[in-house]
Amino acid sequence: MEFGRVTDEELNFVDFTLPPDPKFTVETLQAAGTAVPLQVRAGCAKWGRKEWVGKIYPAKTKDANFLDEYVKHFNCIELNATFYQTYGPATISKWKEKADANPDFKFCPKFSQSISHIRRLKNAEDITTSYYEGVMAFGDKLGPLFLQLSDNYTPKSLPELTAYLESLPTDVPVFVELRHKEWFSVPANKEAVFNLFKRLNIGSILTDASGRRDCLHMMLPTPHAFIRFVGNSLHPTDYSRCDDWVDRIIQWKELGLQSVWFFMHQHDERYSPELCDYVINKLNQRLGTSLMRPQFITKDEGLFG
Repeated sequence: MEFGRVTDEELNFVDFTLPPDPKFTVETLQAAGTAVPLQVRAGCAKWGRKEWVGKIYPAKTKDANFLDEYVKHFNCIELNATFYQTYGPATISKWKEKADANPDFKFCPKFSQSISHIRRLKNAEDITTSYYEGVMAFGDKLGPLFLQLSDNYTPKSLPELTAYLESLPTDVPVFVELRHKEWFSVPANKEAVFNLFKRLNIGSILTDASGRRDCLHMMLPTPHAFIRFVGNSLHPTDYSRCDDWVDRIIQWKELGLQSVWFFMHQHDERYSPELCDYVINKLNQRLGTSLMRPQFITKDEGLFG
């Protein structure tokens, strides 16, 4: 992922402190209560990484078998493939069959760019129908969907965003990622869009990227967190940032958080398994969970034994 990338020199001056929880988020979580056990998931953004052959995929693994191997290491994937192409039920069903080897596995497919970036949520009914027809073939392997809006999708388009979100089916959870700075820098815009999400039971995505700290808005309109973490090739700050996230997730759990989806990105994705393993290990230690961890072929590749 290139979003929010900074130079190595600039990295030394970034304030990675997580912002405090706004009143909006505290009220959302407290209203949910703590009766529901926290569901925890962590994974990467793609399965098709040749750099992982010999690391977590066996040597000589063919591209066609990457998904078969991925599901042995993680319990979910942030599926970006559906952003670039709308897949029909036939292809989706094949992916589901591969994931059946892991009963707990979930796909979180991204809305097509034809919907979000090309048609910009207007006159997109036909593509949206095709997108849903495809992803529903995941069946019990379907996790939440996520809609990423472009950097140039401004608050002036709030009416179009409202109309589009109101038109979506309500039986599958949806999260939205905002990127234009005016969603966050103008209080009226921020209040309007997150109140919209709360009214429609739409989740908001928290994107933790070095060069776009404003996207780390910490606004939770639902008691569910979808975190896109963008690391810097195992820089020391990657680990301290992950530690802070584990601390925050625990705080949210005590308030009423019901699920967390933590997706690992790196500007160089070869390192995503290592840092994802770090996060999973910390979550298991702190929450008492038993999330599956990636198994490294070479023992010294793993970070925590």
